[in-house]
Amino acid sequence: MLSGMTTTQRLHDERELTAGVPLCAPDGRLNRAAIGWSRRPLHRCNLPASLARKKKWNYWAVTSEDVLFSATIADIDRLQLAGAYLFERGSRRHIDKSVVRAPGTIAMPETIAGDMVIEHHEMRVMLTDDGAGTRLRVSAADFGGLALDADVVVERPPGHETLNVVIPWSERQFQFTSKQNTLPASGFVRLGGERFELGRGAFGCLDYGRGVWPGHTVWNWGAASGVQDGRTLGLNLGGRWTDGTGMTENGLCVDGRLTKISEDLDFTYDRNAMMRQWRVRTTVSDRIDLRFEPEFERVAGSGRRDSWFTSAHQMFGCYSGRVVPGDGDPIELRDLFGWIEEHEAVW
Repeated sequence: MLSGMTTTQRLHDERELTAGVPLCAPDGRLNRAAIGWSRRPLHRCNLPASLARKKKWNYWAVTSEDVLFSATIADIDRLQLAGAYLFERGSRRHIDKSVVRAPGTIAMPETIAGDMVIEHHEMRVMLTDDGAGTRLRVSAADFGGLALDADVVVERPPGHETLNVVIPWSERQFQFTSKQNTLPASGFVRLGGERFELGRGAFGCLDYGRGVWPGHTVWNWGAASGVQDGRTLGLNLGGRWTDGTGMTENGLCVDGRLTKISEDLDFTYDRNAMMRQWRVRTTVSDRIDLRFEPEFERVAGSGRRDSWFTSAHQMFGCYSGRVVPGDGDPIELRDLFGWIEEHEAVW
């Protein structure tokens, strides 16, 4: 049975920020002046160590016509982890690996810029920033039975706009997220004797998150980058986790310029058959009306039903339909490769 997962129908009065601001007040509560969104990262995520349920992550996904490669470093308070996965579209091959380190092993930067390295005997993940972009380097002797060596540079073009927003559940529970897409990527992923080249037409997407989360959260997230109708288009589509906060994480990036979508999205899909078609639409305007056709279902999570549980159903596939950016000229989408997901966390 298909069910709409977000049904709120209203426009939100979201404030655009234009100057730098700390996320937290001196007492560790949400700084009310930090609530809003911006076209470039302006927040300093000064989360005090004393706060419980802190969540910090830098998730990168790089897509081309042939592959999706992802590298992540995250800190969920009780542990730190690094992960990587590769999806090859032609063969539907998917390989996923993660390693865990003790809490406090590395420091997570308070801003987008910053270097992070997690060393583990099974895998090494390095995310380094030189101001003009980020370099992703991952190596593992056993990645699905093969040696992995990845070296990818994601550029940050001057003036490129991104989606940065604070989601305020309360004074003590809040999240800053920076969603950055259509960032040109180049490099390679070597798996055993195979080498996947990333060049023209490859794009990086960053999901940077810092905040204090409720104990139980469910969200939808969809994203894609590519060239459609002669324009470079990036999608960021979110739902459920922002409900009731007065803010959304929804936006379109077209030729490096952001259109903030200040309304909720309706995600319609079959939770019992995730590989069926999904539909995503704005609930007030006609700015977004998309269909998503899955090619593969990535299932990930802790598999535990105790004080820590995560369950993710991430679908790789293609978007088709229509979006309307801020200039008012509709863009017709056809077979734009990306992903969409449902994620539940008790953490």
